Amino acid sequence: MEIPVYLFTGFLEAGKTKFITETLHDPNFNDGKRPYLLICCEEGEEEYDPDVLPSNVKMSTFDEEQMLTPDRIAAMQKRAGAEIIVIEYNGMWSLDSIYNALPENFKVFQEILIADANTILNYNANMRQLVVDKLSSAEMVVFNRYSDKVDKLALHKLVRGVSRRANICYEDLQGEIAFDDIEDPLPYDLSAPEVVIKDEDFAIFYRDMSEEPEKYFGKTIAFKGIVALDKALPSGQFAIGRHIMTCCEADIAYRGVVAKGMGKLKLATRDWVTVKGTLAEEYSKLYRARGPVLTVKEIAKAEKPEQEVATFY
Repeated sequence: MEIPVYLFTGFLEAGKTKFITETLHDPNFNDGKRPYLLICCEEGEEEYDPDVLPSNVKMSTFDEEQMLTPDRIAAMQKRAGAEIIVIEYNGMWSLDSIYNALPENFKVFQEILIADANTILNYNANMRQLVVDKLSSAEMVVFNRYSDKVDKLALHKLVRGVSRRANICYEDLQGEIAFDDIEDPLPYDLSAPEVVIKDEDFAIFYRDMSEEPEKYFGKTIAFKGIVALDKALPSGQFAIGRHIMTCCEADIAYRGVVAKGMGKLKLATRDWVTVKGTLAEEYSKLYRARGPVLTVKEIAKAEKPEQEVATFY
């Protein structure tokens, strides 16, 4: 039996408890019949009142990150007889810990980040890696306690610097919710006959292509990148990409696509080149699945860009 999981993340005093309590009382979320289990991983100023929670909701807690294991979570679910799991997750814990601890038949149906509109930018300035961790897979970001004194554009950019797919909404002090309507165009023209990716836009290009690859199939793309040769690839094929930093130096990783067609060039790993080619979805041994493959039309050696590591800023 598949167990749906609704994962709420955020930092201390962000308003998660109030938001989750209201959600559990919403008839569109809780029909009052099926048994729910609320797993709380954080003790904030506001605590859950068992007498206020709906009668079909039972509650369990985790006080330490290392206690998260599939066996313990499965045991909690069985004791509660729960058909649906709601998790209030500790913002100081890595998301990998909870995802790795979920039993195989538990499926995250939705992940929502709850953030205080007045403090989240300070968290980002001081604990960037933890903020990125929570933003990376969130399907929705709710900025609560929002007012006209808050810089909405800064909040929008905070989310879009990590994810282009997350929905964003703002909840004011009266509980009114407004969805984000700030236009967020790509820094290049996907309708152009040749889509030219500037050096400073590579990170945005790679993320958008990874999230919505079908937009790029059949397009002629031109960009600069680093060659990576791999024995898993057939002769004449290579990977081309850039090192991308999402949040900090410890987070830097090489990201690229498979390319085929070196022309007359003799390429070596770490060579900088400019390429122009057409992207299509094909099977590659490097992916061990179907993925974006660039058929190279033009290729030439190039000088490395002024900023070697690509970023989102």
